[in-house]
Amino acid sequence: MKSFVALIRREFLEHKGAFFYAPLGLVAVVLALALFAFGVNRVDFTTTGQLATVVPTWVFEASYAGLAGAWLLYLAFVLFFYCADGFAADKRNNAMLFWKSMPVSDFKVLMSKLTAAITLLPGTVFAVALISLALLYGVAYVASMAAGLGSGELLSAIVGSFGQMSLLFLAVVAAGLLWYLPYMALVGSMATAVGRWAIPLSFFVPALISSVEWVALGGPHPFATRTWEFLNARSQLPIDTDYVGSVLDGASNWNTGEFTTHFLSTYDWVQAGIGVVVAIVLMVAASEYRRRSAAN
Repeated sequence: MKSFVALIRREFLEHKGAFFYAPLGLVAVVLALALFAFGVNRVDFTTTGQLATVVPTWVFEASYAGLAGAWLLYLAFVLFFYCADGFAADKRNNAMLFWKSMPVSDFKVLMSKLTAAITLLPGTVFAVALISLALLYGVAYVASMAAGLGSGELLSAIVGSFGQMSLLFLAVVAAGLLWYLPYMALVGSMATAVGRWAIPLSFFVPALISSVEWVALGGPHPFATRTWEFLNARSQLPIDTDYVGSVLDGASNWNTGEFTTHFLSTYDWVQAGIGVVVAIVLMVAASEYRRRSAAN
């Protein structure tokens, strides 16, 4: 167990640039943009301005949703490149020989990388993202105070809003990591065999399989096959976008309980479970390839 924890910690130390330092730099960018946006009245807090026709906490909730969405895109981006690079890093720096001397099995090494990809690494990004979101709320509240709209009632409302949306943000991140786990395992297993070539292959292989199905079974074009339809459906996290849209439009207040209940009830737990099994099978296959290739 100690070796497994050490392996996960190693992944963080080797990739803290993308998962810690770069997000901290983005926090500074977010803070600067927020100060600029509210400083030049891009968002008007006056009673006759943009917020006169919406619920009081709308600007906070809309800003949170927008920034949280941007952080989710960043997380997806860095996790993809982490899986395409981190699973092959041992071959480049000869660390494989060190871990084998402990000894640590190839399966444990690869599982530590996959575990880091769904726990410590995204957890670090999530923590930094919360800092940026808290700073955004703080700037927005100071701007509302400068416009004469600040009050204890508004402060209490936005603190509650921040807490609710942070819980939702955490739930979406966790659900997304579980949902896309087989994709991360697939990219990682390919990287074990072909290194960074896993990046283009992760796009080429699905297109090739879909094209083969099109040639064999027919259809309008290679991207109108059952394979492509499944991959497209499996690539979309089930989220109630209509409810989110109504909040962003200012039509209703955010209700985390209502959204989370609907989100969890519509989440495809069967597909998520199948994805976990597929991820483990891919790690077993990759570890066998890694063991045999190292032996040769």
